[in-house]
Amino acid sequence: MKQHLQHPVFKILSEIAGKQQLQVFAIGGFVRDIFLNRPSKDIDIVVIGNGIAFAEAVAARLKVKLAVYKNFGTASLRYKDLEIEFVGARKESYRSNSRKPIVEDGTLEDDQQRRDFTINALAISLHPDTYGELVDPFNGIADLENKLIRTPLNPVETFSDDPLRMMRAIRFATQLNFDIDEVAITAIKNNVNRISIVSQERTTDELNKIILSPVPSIGFKHLFNTGLLHKIFPQMVALYGVEYVNGKGHKDNFYHTLEVLDNICQTTNDLWLRWAAILHDIAKPATKRFEPGHGFTFHGHEDKGARMVPKIFAQLKLPLNEKMKQVQKLVQLHLRPIVLSQSIVTDSAVRRLLFEAGDDIEGLMLLCKADVTTKNDYKKKKYRDNFELVQQKLKDVEERDKIRNWQPPVTGNDIMQLFGLKEGREVGIIKNQIREAILEGEIPNSRDEAIAFTIKKGEEIGLKVVAGSNTN
Repeated sequence: MKQHLQHPVFKILSEIAGKQQLQVFAIGGFVRDIFLNRPSKDIDIVVIGNGIAFAEAVAARLKVKLAVYKNFGTASLRYKDLEIEFVGARKESYRSNSRKPIVEDGTLEDDQQRRDFTINALAISLHPDTYGELVDPFNGIADLENKLIRTPLNPVETFSDDPLRMMRAIRFATQLNFDIDEVAITAIKNNVNRISIVSQERTTDELNKIILSPVPSIGFKHLFNTGLLHKIFPQMVALYGVEYVNGKGHKDNFYHTLEVLDNICQTTNDLWLRWAAILHDIAKPATKRFEPGHGFTFHGHEDKGARMVPKIFAQLKLPLNEKMKQVQKLVQLHLRPIVLSQSIVTDSAVRRLLFEAGDDIEGLMLLCKADVTTKNDYKKKKYRDNFELVQQKLKDVEERDKIRNWQPPVTGNDIMQLFGLKEGREVGIIKNQIREAILEGEIPNSRDEAIAFTIKKGEEIGLKVVAGSNTN
């Protein structure tokens, strides 16, 4: 293991451990990632003794600032490209109504037992006498080789003590494409109600990490099959299932959503585009209707879905800012490019899409491409080819008409000045007429043309240009 401890900080840690006659270990994710060949800049150090005192000696030697968190018994520092956290070895016990442990000093064995998974319980000695020796009491190396998430102790106890570990098990399985031990899966199923003692922020943080994984559907299937999703995100569970009436059914919108999510992950790492994929059909259960002779319909699901977004974001403690508004807009507009791709694309329709989507037009097109999940190769190719035509049309119209993030060439103040008006109904009417004329292509998106159009429309409703008005 010594070859993996080449960073100069390890030599310094070892020297201080020897000088103070302390057993000191690198533990957790840093050690795990050595075996996964993943770079890691975060190092957890466990000290058999006073972790903060050891950290103070290290910080003094490195001449860096130390952040001390006495309530948690931890300290951390930054050194060159590393973030290093120190803690004394400890054992933990839990009360049933809290995931915050009662902490006591402990041995390395105690500390490894309290770790969430065997692959995170690996430790490497930094003491000079045993430098580089691996301590693996729970066969974490074998679990890494077998791609298995397993708990050091009985998983019922592990998950009951700290229910967030259920989310973490699924998150690691998703990120690493590992299986979860069957005993652990059963323990999660039996402890799903315990997730209620975890703060929503912590649960959502793990959910976002699942969403940001290469293939998020792995995690969502685990969440669904264990029952966790029913507790943390019931609106998504409502998408599950297929109903048949008179032999007519519809696709399973839960698995369709997962397919759309996996599809968009191939083209973007943007968390909010991935959330738009999750929520694009979220209102289908609420809008499902059966029409005799036609089958199931979901009319207006994009409008209702957009209205549901703020409530879901608030429920999950996601940000209620421009990110939420971006997702809301994408849910609202997600059918529009698909409709355009199925018909003759007019400049007017493209201008309206550019006007409404603004800077989110590229994200919207990525979402719409991801939404093509038909198994019919001919249909899929036809849709995708048509999308290319729509995208080219978007580019051409934008270059010519500059509609994206459009600002009216004639403002309400211009109209009031031109006709000597105060704010009122006539100003709003003319502003709408200018916008519609430009979007429909009746006049170019230019100030001179818009001024001439304004004068004409004003005269039609009995307004006269005020002498000396200046709208240049």
